[in-house]
Amino acid sequence: MDRRSFLKAGAVTVAATSLGGVAAALPAKPKKSTPAGPAHHILGEEFDSPLKVRFLGTGAADWNGPDEMGDLRRLSSVMLDGAVLIDFTPSDEDMIPEGFRPETIFYTHSHGDHYNPAAALRLGAKRVFLGATWIERARADFAKASSETGLPGPEITPLAVGDKVTISGMTLTALPANHATGDLNELTMMYLVEKGHVRVMYATDTGGIPAIAARIVGIDPHAKGKPITGLIMEATMGLDGDEDFRIFTHSSVRTVERTVDMLLREGRYTPAPGQPVYLTHLARTLHRRQSDINAFLPRPLTAASDGLEVIFR
Repeated sequence: MDRRSFLKAGAVTVAATSLGGVAAALPAKPKKSTPAGPAHHILGEEFDSPLKVRFLGTGAADWNGPDEMGDLRRLSSVMLDGAVLIDFTPSDEDMIPEGFRPETIFYTHSHGDHYNPAAALRLGAKRVFLGATWIERARADFAKASSETGLPGPEITPLAVGDKVTISGMTLTALPANHATGDLNELTMMYLVEKGHVRVMYATDTGGIPAIAARIVGIDPHAKGKPITGLIMEATMGLDGDEDFRIFTHSSVRTVERTVDMLLREGRYTPAPGQPVYLTHLARTLHRRQSDINAFLPRPLTAASDGLEVIFR
């Protein structure tokens, strides 16, 4: 596995387009209007090269210190090509390599083990993307954190299901997750990360992969599109937790295994030879063998660890 240092990838130009903008340029029609399609925000260019992922944290919300074996998992977060983060909390701050200051954060949802405005401001985040269903609450949270820390707030962009953002050589697509927060109106998100021919699905927090997400990505056998080439998926409920109460909003190892088996069989997942499926968001209380967990996982599943750096080709 290639563990070379990350290369900085900066945005080149800034522009914004949407499918709705195309409709606005056409002659007006007196009859009913057509809803705008998913937006595509373009901040830079796409590149066809490997995607570098660093796991900053791989734990679920119940990690509040080392376990009885001395193991510790920070809260779940990844860094893409040294430039973009998905989720970020204070527990992940020490895992940012020296010399890297990612300025863009995509949030999956508003739970405190994924979302912390003050940590984002301390990092120097300039751009934040999150679900449109809780955008006003997020703006208020960041305004409060900015007032309390004296640090400038970022530009906050709302995302709807299917919206795309091209930034730092990658395109991220917002996907619906099967998860719930205290806000019944909040739609939680997962992300498809594309870089050239590389297509990595980052699926946390979620109970399985919702049908709409599978359809958008192209891994639904009923409406096939391009297969994914990489998968990072949560396994909060562990090896033997299929009947845990978290079944409504989280996945188990068995859930991931069955998903991968189907995707491989249907040709919807075509990884590079030897590339694992990486598990993250592992619960402290349900994964009781943190030190040697990989010895108990079915192939090609591998539990990611904090600080692990991988390259998807």
